[in-house]
Amino acid sequence: MEIAIVFLPLVGAIIAGFFGRQIGDKPSMYTTSALLIVSAVLSAFVLYDVAFQGNARVTELFTWIDSGTFEISWALKVDTLTAVMLCVVTIVSAVVHVYSIGYMGHDKSKPRLFAYLSMFTLFMLTLVTADNFVQMFFGWEGVGLASYLLIGFWYERPSACAAAIKAFLVNRVGDIGFALGIAGAFFLFGSASFDQVFGEVPQYADASFSFLGIEGHALTIICILLFIGAMGKSAQLGLHTWLPDAMEGPTPVSALIHAATMVTAGVFMVCRLSPMFEFAPVALELVTYVGAITCFFAATIGITQNDIKRVIAYSTCSQLGYMFFAAGVSAYEASIFHLATHACFKALLFLGAGSVIHAMSDEQDMRRMGGLWKKIPYTYIYMWIGSLALAGIPFFSGYFSKDMIIEAAYGAHNGHGLFAYWMGVAAAFLTALYSWRLILMTFHGKPKMDAKTWDHVHESPMVMVLPLIVLALGACFLGYLGYGYFVGDHREDFWRGAIYLLPGTDPIEAAHHVPGWVKLMPLIAGFGGVAVAYLAYWLAPSLPHFCATRFRPVYLLFLNKWYFDELYDHLFVKPAMSIGRKLWKTGDGTVIDGFGPNGIAATTSNMSRRVSWLQSGYVYHYAFAMLIGVVALVTWYLIGRMG
Repeated sequence: MEIAIVFLPLVGAIIAGFFGRQIGDKPSMYTTSALLIVSAVLSAFVLYDVAFQGNARVTELFTWIDSGTFEISWALKVDTLTAVMLCVVTIVSAVVHVYSIGYMGHDKSKPRLFAYLSMFTLFMLTLVTADNFVQMFFGWEGVGLASYLLIGFWYERPSACAAAIKAFLVNRVGDIGFALGIAGAFFLFGSASFDQVFGEVPQYADASFSFLGIEGHALTIICILLFIGAMGKSAQLGLHTWLPDAMEGPTPVSALIHAATMVTAGVFMVCRLSPMFEFAPVALELVTYVGAITCFFAATIGITQNDIKRVIAYSTCSQLGYMFFAAGVSAYEASIFHLATHACFKALLFLGAGSVIHAMSDEQDMRRMGGLWKKIPYTYIYMWIGSLALAGIPFFSGYFSKDMIIEAAYGAHNGHGLFAYWMGVAAAFLTALYSWRLILMTFHGKPKMDAKTWDHVHESPMVMVLPLIVLALGACFLGYLGYGYFVGDHREDFWRGAIYLLPGTDPIEAAHHVPGWVKLMPLIAGFGGVAVAYLAYWLAPSLPHFCATRFRPVYLLFLNKWYFDELYDHLFVKPAMSIGRKLWKTGDGTVIDGFGPNGIAATTSNMSRRVSWLQSGYVYHYAFAMLIGVVALVTWYLIGRMG
């Protein structure tokens, strides 16, 4: 079944990509969507077979690379971790495909979009089923390529092209670290196979080698390099700047890339490599600190953004921070649990935002909305469900997974875990605040659009509403249904060794025994955020303007995304442009062209022009030239005789 799950999207991509013009828009859309639905159904069967029946397996398809002693097979590794990711990726992708039928109904390039969506899904499935580092890297880079194509789908827009290039380049920075980490692992273990590397990790627990002239603990260096790759793909602090700009792509693309698939690849990779990270405690501390700071940092930006998609994008960045600091304190199961629940409610929010944008004739600024609950009540309900889950309000899915992460951080009983706990509590307050700010600005208050736009506002067609229902069910019930299996009493039977922990390390178990106030703090923060949002955007609507004026430096810091783009522009973009311009003008233009092709051409042209002056057309000019020639010849002859 896993073979069909992985390669059905490839069939869809080929059909829509190569034959879309011949078969037409509707066959392309319906075929790719149907194939993804089949993959999603099969993924559910695989999850049951692997997690509940214990039939984990590795299916070898063919020998991929065979060079000397180095041999890599293309194999599909299916354990509980893979099965969970298969369900998440295929279900969200199937929902996005169906939703796109309605949302992109008026676009002129529908087969191309559906081919890209299916291709993206193929590479993501390749990544999560990888049995070795090389195959994972293939899927990793394929996801980056597909995201570039999807973000820049509307290539007629300069902003979309710029966003696609930015995402591609920023991810390449992280991918350098990922590639070096893979090379380091192969150098240390002599193999790229996960099973072989994981089996030999304890033997190399104290090994060291030199990297860039620095002698250090081998596993720590390798894991930090691998985590740098995860930082780029999962938009963590420092390599996060591509994520909000990627909103230039169509809204279904945002739901697919930024809710459940591409941005969670880094989280999956860290959890998959838990046997290595467990023996690199310094690397785990780094993961914890980066994740904790990111979850708070991104939430501060989310409370000031006015573009509805950007608010949700920074929310994604913040929630990924939760997943990473959970992995950093060795609560890998809680990290994947939140990954799964987050996929449902964040995809629901993105697609709900798409429904709002669709109703508002492509308007995305929340300051030009208001009062929409009367016009689009179904979308309003689903946005409420997504926001309740995101804010961790009992008893929606986010409550079970996010609170477990926060409690596990405290239960780790170390300095970086305690730091992550308080960052997580602070981010929980901000999450609830920007979630209800979005709800109140978009759906409540007086309409802020013109009468023509207001009259045009309408609920989305059923083909767009049905996917929201599927995701809403996950946002409501997945946390409750999955709690016992992911992080509860049945987790050992569920995970079946897919996650590795050092003996004596069990932050999930410790989370069940933390003091009562530790459990209450995230709830208090969440309800506090909701209360502040109602105060600021319902009861006292002048309060946000007052705060923005009174604390203007802080407001501008958050509004301008902590000036990371400006800093990178000053440190990297402008110097690179300056160097490039000098190389172009001086190196290429003056030196190479001056003395090379252009120089030779100019000299030949100049000499030809001078010679052409002798061709005047007057006989006396030619006679005079002949006379000069005769004189010169006689002079030369006489001088020669005299010598």
